[in-house]
Amino acid sequence: MRDPDILHDDRLARRNAVVLALTQALGGGNNAVLIATGGIVGAMLAPVRSLATLPVTAFVVGLWLGTLPVGALTRRYGRRAAFQCGTVFGILTGLLCSAAVVSGSFLLFNLGTFVGGLYAAAMQGYRFAAADSASAAFRPKAIAWVLVGGVASGVVGPQLIILTKDLWPPFLFAATFLAQSGLAVLAGLMLVFLRAPPPAIETPAGAVRPLREIAAQPRFIVAVACGIASYGTMNLLMTSAPLAMLDCSLSVGDAALGLQWHVIAMYLPSFFAGSMIVRWGLTRVIITGLALIGASAAVGIAGVTVWHFWTALVLLGLGWNFAFIGATTMVTECHTPQERTVVQPLNDFLVFGAMVVGSLSSGMMIANAGWAVINAVVFPIILVVAGLLLMQAIRPVRRPTAGT
Repeated sequence: MRDPDILHDDRLARRNAVVLALTQALGGGNNAVLIATGGIVGAMLAPVRSLATLPVTAFVVGLWLGTLPVGALTRRYGRRAAFQCGTVFGILTGLLCSAAVVSGSFLLFNLGTFVGGLYAAAMQGYRFAAADSASAAFRPKAIAWVLVGGVASGVVGPQLIILTKDLWPPFLFAATFLAQSGLAVLAGLMLVFLRAPPPAIETPAGAVRPLREIAAQPRFIVAVACGIASYGTMNLLMTSAPLAMLDCSLSVGDAALGLQWHVIAMYLPSFFAGSMIVRWGLTRVIITGLALIGASAAVGIAGVTVWHFWTALVLLGLGWNFAFIGATTMVTECHTPQERTVVQPLNDFLVFGAMVVGSLSSGMMIANAGWAVINAVVFPIILVVAGLLLMQAIRPVRRPTAGT
């Protein structure tokens, strides 16, 4: 049972959201480093070029496989213990990746990025942790506040790359990955200030519905589809963009700055996205996000100058924010408080499982089909999901009740 003193306590929700936003700023820098360098270092170490994005795929696989264990740790030991477990993986990530660059081991680098995915899986719980004690009115804002921390991570990660990539010659990025471990240490220190709900001690009979019943809800299916569309298309384009930029004779610095503005755009709308959802509703905000992702793909097809890449990446980040915050908020409407540590990891497992497919295909697509084809794949995905969302919008929202 959850502690009744922290149920619907918006003051506590605000405090936790600030702590988690600061943690996201530091921990999220790890993700930015891996995404920006994964394909580049992969191209340096891989035996064939078509495997260049395999390290990013390993990161996504780690993110996918880590979701359910994080949920199990949360149920048994509580949010903070699960998050600090993730911190250990974050520290290990930088050490492994740095050793891989120094030794020239493609296998070790993939192991390092896989462990980084486990860290990212723990960080995905931050947004849900902020919503734990929030009222229905404050919940989308609490989720958005946490993602505000990504604005800082969008600067921290790429700038860390630019400042440290050449500090350990001749091993490009070796010092960057060591600095990445330092970020994880700082993020772990911030988590000490989190006041999360204690793990459940007992669950009354009938308090938790069968998982198949929860997963069969039309609203949950649409929420997962929106999460897959927003995160899947974003990952596909973001993973491929650095390699495409290098193919077009742009520099590593251009690619890093493009990723920096992309990550900032991913999180900057969080300042007002929660208020937009409260004012205009989930459907309109998610549709706006999907439209921006479509605009990003159109710009990507239109040209291959540095400004085309940067504009496409910024639009992609903005679209992801609106669609993903909306999808996350929709998931919280599909479960009771007692069901949260089961339903939320299930949502992330499905969303990031679909991302694995995109990551596996991105390297082969960029090598064999090209940047324009990758962008074209986006359009049917967002059109199908937008159609599902509009169909769901005409149904009345029914709040879940345990035992029904």
